Amino acid sequence: MAQKINTLSAVELKSLPAGKHFDGGGLYLLVKPLKSGGLSRYWCMKFRFGGVEDVLRFGVFPEVGLKEARHRRDEARALLRDGINPKAHKQAKQEAHRRATSALFPAVAADWLEFKERGWAPESARKARYVLDTYLIPPLRRQSVSTLTTKQALDVLQACAEKAPALAAKARQYIAGIRGLRDPARLREDGKVLMLRGALPKYEKGHIPAATDLKDLEAVVKAIAEYDSEVTRAALQFSMLTAQRPGNVVSARWEHIDLESAEWSIPPDEMKKRHAHVVPLPRQAVEILEAMKQYTAGQTYVFPPLARQKSKHLARDTLSKALRDMGFQGRHSTHGFRGMLRTVARERLGVDVDVLEAQLAHSKKGDVQKAYDRTQFLEQRREVMQAWADYLDQVREGKAAKVLPFRRKAA
Repeated sequence: MAQKINTLSAVELKSLPAGKHFDGGGLYLLVKPLKSGGLSRYWCMKFRFGGVEDVLRFGVFPEVGLKEARHRRDEARALLRDGINPKAHKQAKQEAHRRATSALFPAVAADWLEFKERGWAPESARKARYVLDTYLIPPLRRQSVSTLTTKQALDVLQACAEKAPALAAKARQYIAGIRGLRDPARLREDGKVLMLRGALPKYEKGHIPAATDLKDLEAVVKAIAEYDSEVTRAALQFSMLTAQRPGNVVSARWEHIDLESAEWSIPPDEMKKRHAHVVPLPRQAVEILEAMKQYTAGQTYVFPPLARQKSKHLARDTLSKALRDMGFQGRHSTHGFRGMLRTVARERLGVDVDVLEAQLAHSKKGDVQKAYDRTQFLEQRREVMQAWADYLDQVREGKAAKVLPFRRKAA
């Protein structure tokens, strides 16, 4: 006698009591009481494979309706007729989907970035995250890393080069790194290597814009002094007075600043070269910090985020935007305060190069110096940075032409 199938009706499904309610062909609705009250309803299919009874689940009713449950039952029965275990087949499909999803570019990029951030300075991580979110992930969001072709990668890189040529080389490095995270040989499924070298037009990097002649220097100093936003103005002035990297300035923490000894101690994990750096603070920088207490006393960061900013502290790009709004696009940048100190303090104040390099926390040149030269010139830098701050005051007042070269005090 043939087994009856499709014995349940859509109308009765919601009112069935606890128990197993068969629809035929092994399909049944399992109704179970919940501890919290009410009933749960699961579609299941009983089957035998290789002489062993097993159960295949199709999902929860009503998310999976009667029609869909019957369709899945028929598919499973067809697999059984072909000698295939439907439960193992389902698990294999789920695993293949999981692998495919984990190989999508955004997922692998996130894993790669998390791995790289352990050894990167915050600014390096910020730049990588910006390039990924802006130029790489949007066009590659549906692309699997395992099947990424050279042409697909080049199309994205060339589009990046047209909009941001200075970042295109970094984008190429990031793609290669992300591709290598899943496949160290960076091979596609056809066994070929991604060919990205030499694919981008040559970009002349040039110098970071910095105001270094007296006329431009005076314009920058005066414009910043008159800038409306007190927090942004303070951060710009603090950048100018300390010549530290913009990322370090905006993320400066009160716990790292000692106003009594006038020192800012930046821990190694926040420095580009992973070496702790002590920054002597001139009197003018201390005054800025004292003024910032009314905004952030008792908080973590010195410079708070502006309205509508989602970051925990003032955004780095806020400083760049402020300089652009003041008319210094292409003439002076936030990173340019470092070039300003390095050039102006050397040429006009006659400061020793090694002392300036120590203030900028630049790496020593050559393996021998890196290994043995640990000089920080802290006391010299303390005098130099006070002289630098006083010089900037003279520039703002239009008296810089009368300033004499810096001479260190006799011991």
